[in-house]
Amino acid sequence: MKILINDGLHAAGIELLKKAGHEVFTDHISQNDLNSQLNNYDAILVRSATTVRRDLMDAAPNIKLIGRGGVGLDNIDLDAAKEKNIAVFNTPAASSRSVAELAMAHLFGVVRSLPSVNKAMSKDGVSDFKALKKAASKGIELQGKKLGLIGFGRIGRATASIALGCGMEILAFDPYLDEGEVELSLHPKYSNDFKLNVKTISKENLLAQADFISLHIPGGQGYVLDTEDFNKMKDGVGIINCARGGTINETALINALESGKVKYAATDVFEKEPPVSEEILRINSVGLSPHIGASTGEAQERVGVELAEKIIAFFK
Repeated sequence: MKILINDGLHAAGIELLKKAGHEVFTDHISQNDLNSQLNNYDAILVRSATTVRRDLMDAAPNIKLIGRGGVGLDNIDLDAAKEKNIAVFNTPAASSRSVAELAMAHLFGVVRSLPSVNKAMSKDGVSDFKALKKAASKGIELQGKKLGLIGFGRIGRATASIALGCGMEILAFDPYLDEGEVELSLHPKYSNDFKLNVKTISKENLLAQADFISLHIPGGQGYVLDTEDFNKMKDGVGIINCARGGTINETALINALESGKVKYAATDVFEKEPPVSEEILRINSVGLSPHIGASTGEAQERVGVELAEKIIAFFK
C-alpha cells in the first residue's frame, strides 16, 4: 500500500511499515494541496497539523485508512469516515505517561513560583538575587493536597499514579466512568503490585473540594471550565491544562487569576494555536509550554510503533 505520512512518524514506525512491504512517503503535503494529491495514496497518517474532513475524503476515494499519531481525533471527520468505510486508528495509550509527567511538572513548577522566577533570574538574577529569593519563598508542598482530575481515562489515571507517589489525595470526575483503577508504576527493580480503585464523584463536588484541578479530556465539547465553574472552586485553587485548547475559557481563567480565586495556573494548550491573544502569555505566574504533552522520545517511539502495527494488521 502507498502510505502518506504527512505530519511525521518515529523512525521505528516507518521501518516497520517498510519491512511489511508498504511504500512510505514522508514529504509533507500542504492542506491546500491535499485535495488534488491524496487520491494517489491508500492511507494517510497525520498528527494535529493536518485535518481530514469530508471534502478531503470526497476528493480521495482511494483512501482506505486514516491514522492519527496521538490521542485526540478532533481533526478527523469520524462520521464521514464511517459513511465511506474508511478505517480510523489512533494511539490512545502511547503518550499517557508523557502527558501525565508534563502535567505534574507544571504543577510542581507553579507551587514553587518557577515560571516567574525563571523569567526574572535571566534578567535580574545578579542584581536582585535576594529580592527574587524572597519573592519565591512562599511555596507549598503537594503532599496532603487534593488533586481533582477532570477526565479519568488513561492519561488521568497516569497522572493519578504520579500524584499518589507525591502523597496527594485523588478526586476524579468522568461522565463515562463510575470508577477507575490506578496502578503505581514503580521501577521494574521494585514490586509493582500497588493498585488503588478510585470512585469518581460529581463535577460539582470535585470543584468544591480540590486544591488543584487538572484536565485530561478530549476537545470539541466546549468549555468544561467557565466562569460559573471557577465560582464553585476553593479560593486559591490551582488549574493545570495539558489536555486540549478550548476546554477552558481563557478569559474566565484570566479573570479568576486577577481576582485571586485561582492562585496557580499552567497550560500546555490554548484556544487558538498559536495563541491569538497574548494576555495569558504575559502573566508571569502562569506556567506555559507550546503543546508538548506527548513530545518525548519514548512517547513518539511508542506512537510510531503502535500506529504502524495497527496499519500492518489492517492491510494483511
